[in-house]
Amino acid sequence: MTDYSQAIQFLYDLRLFGAKLGLENTRRLAELAGNPQDKLRFIHVAGTNGKGSTCAVLESIYRHAGLRVGLFTSPHLVRFNERIQVNRMPISEPEIVRLVPEAQGWIAQFPAEAHPTFFEVVTVMALRYFAEQRCELVVWETGMGGRLDATNIVTPVASVITNIQLDHQKWLGQTIAEIAFEKAGIIKPGVPVITAAEPGAGLETIAEIARQKNGPLTVVNRTDPVDQFRLALHGKHQRLNAALALATVNVLSSGPPHPGPLPQGGEGEGERRGPLPQEGRGDRRRRPWPIAEALANVNWPGRTQVMRLHDGREVLLDGAHNPEGIRVLCEELDSSFAGRKPVIIFGVLSDKNFSEMLPPLAAHAEQLLLVPVKSDRSASVHELLSPHSDGRVPRVPCSSLPDALAKASKARFILITGSLYLVGEALEYFGYSPSPKVSEFALNEWGASKV
Repeated sequence: MTDYSQAIQFLYDLRLFGAKLGLENTRRLAELAGNPQDKLRFIHVAGTNGKGSTCAVLESIYRHAGLRVGLFTSPHLVRFNERIQVNRMPISEPEIVRLVPEAQGWIAQFPAEAHPTFFEVVTVMALRYFAEQRCELVVWETGMGGRLDATNIVTPVASVITNIQLDHQKWLGQTIAEIAFEKAGIIKPGVPVITAAEPGAGLETIAEIARQKNGPLTVVNRTDPVDQFRLALHGKHQRLNAALALATVNVLSSGPPHPGPLPQGGEGEGERRGPLPQEGRGDRRRRPWPIAEALANVNWPGRTQVMRLHDGREVLLDGAHNPEGIRVLCEELDSSFAGRKPVIIFGVLSDKNFSEMLPPLAAHAEQLLLVPVKSDRSASVHELLSPHSDGRVPRVPCSSLPDALAKASKARFILITGSLYLVGEALEYFGYSPSPKVSEFALNEWGASKV
């Protein structure tokens, strides 16, 4: 391996092996990598919506407290290295180039019929990198589901489940209870569980599995106050995500003092599961949690993100990609943007329930511009034109995001939503995220199968 373009090509080629739900390959890869997960502490985060935002708040709190914090999330918006960060610094190109040959060595020891997938390999590359970087905590987001997700080879200090909604039914199940069972698969024996799931929407399943695993359960509800803090993320739903993160911090900072950061040789299960310290390495003085500073400075692009263009126009970006996400987005339009109807640019993946996503958006739109997403799995514009169109709001087919933005050139308020992939394209288009020499959007492509 000689350069970054070849490293990215190697990752592209891994997409040929699709994606599958199961832990055998990831455990074997981790073993070949020296089981780096045994040298790390994790907060494992699953759920349908709000996972990334909750991870961002957790990362900000612990980083502002002085810890060295790894962050693993997916998908990326523009560049692959967004997935693996330490203290919010994405992994560098030279580090990716260095890690890829190691990954190739691990893969060479697998039979052809059991070739590891892109997400399995990237998961273990992240573990290796975080261990090398001596992270004192890793905020660890599931890819899809939980029970059979590649990230589930770790034993965390806390299992966090944001909420349960219908999404990815093809792989996770057709009912809320089935999906909740998969998400709750991240719960480990004796490890505390913190969730914002609601009664009748997965909470009962989570509570029962927590009981079976003897995991102390904390339930965060919409009345839990965070109003005394300024939150950099917009929207009432983000306040719930922040409340969930704060509850997790409170749970982990209670109890007897923790023995401190793991030495790189690793320790026993009990020490990895204990409460986290309030300070990082060395002799840094213990201080109160810097909650106000952390919440005021948390950064998570593409989630109810407002951009003001040089000509004074506003663009709202939101990665809502299922009916519940769209419902929450429309609530935010009603509260924070009352009396203003945006031109809405909408693109979505074909496996999403867009027939339920479009009507509420149309009710809030001055005009609805429909675009394909840069993905092999994109819903076609023709598909988006047909379902439940009542004719009151024009639905305009567009060939691309730039085409839609050209058609909306006179709009003072634009909303771009329906897919994180589309939001990433918009961030790149407007120059809010640096563009790679070769597009890395397609590294988000996958196809999953159950094991």
